[in-house]
Amino acid sequence: MALVEIDNLWVTYGEVRAVRGVSFEIPRGEVFGFIGPNGAGKSSTIKVLATLLRPRHGLVRVDGFDVTKHPLEVRKRIGYMPDFFGVYEDLTAREYLHFFAAAYGIPVHQRERTIEDVLTLTDLIEKTDEPVDSLSRGMKQRLALARVLVHDPDLLLLDEPASGLDPRARIEVRELLKALREMGKTILISSHILHELAQLCTRIGIIEAGQLITQGSLDEIYSQLGLLQMVHVQIVNLDDEMMRRIRDIPGVEDVEQQVDRVNIRLRAEEKATEDLLDDLHALNARIRMFQPEAMDMETAFMKLTQGKTA
Repeated sequence: MALVEIDNLWVTYGEVRAVRGVSFEIPRGEVFGFIGPNGAGKSSTIKVLATLLRPRHGLVRVDGFDVTKHPLEVRKRIGYMPDFFGVYEDLTAREYLHFFAAAYGIPVHQRERTIEDVLTLTDLIEKTDEPVDSLSRGMKQRLALARVLVHDPDLLLLDEPASGLDPRARIEVRELLKALREMGKTILISSHILHELAQLCTRIGIIEAGQLITQGSLDEIYSQLGLLQMVHVQIVNLDDEMMRRIRDIPGVEDVEQQVDRVNIRLRAEEKATEDLLDDLHALNARIRMFQPEAMDMETAFMKLTQGKTA
């Protein structure tokens, strides 16, 4: 059963139709990357899931609960982190989390252990008694993640969680999200940092002008676009006959011999890299290195979108 169900969602602001007929599901334990230009409808969709915005039309459910009919039940199951979050800067990190633990109704005798656990998870344990105002932006971002984890929600709604962070802080947030994925959390994350989403997400949805253009696993999206993937291979016993036979492998677009390797271009819709490796073994190739390049999420995004807004 999907944890998130969205069917024909419409959101309007006056005459502006921000979200137009969007439908998708997120199974439990999946990380769904929501990609789109500014004004595409990402934040509006996330706000509906967070029960902060009432849809004009459509069905939206979290764990079987309708967001408009049972908002309190939905809020127990979600952790929402907006793109611009507020922190109470005159509090310490511990006091800040105590405030939200009380708001979520966590019993007093459990709060200290819960707060210690989320601070440890977000690598902020050494900043427990530091004023929030003294924390760097990256640490404040991690504190915001600790806050949405206090009540152990099933679903995390993260709107641009790496926005405005320096490269080191982005890497730290990405590694934290990977840890949450490994813990079994279901995550919906919107971001403009496309290559990082490609590393993190199990499924991607691309939205533009309020409409979902495509969705699916990265491999499915690449296959739809007919993108080529480069694979670098070192073959110890390479000769002209083996080069010819590699070129004849179905799904191979081109083979280029370099000084220390062979570069193989694959048609993603026809041949998976794992199957290519099997084909090379069938040719009795002695392989020293087999290194597929990460598929280019930016290329997929540019081919699918036109830069339009709602």
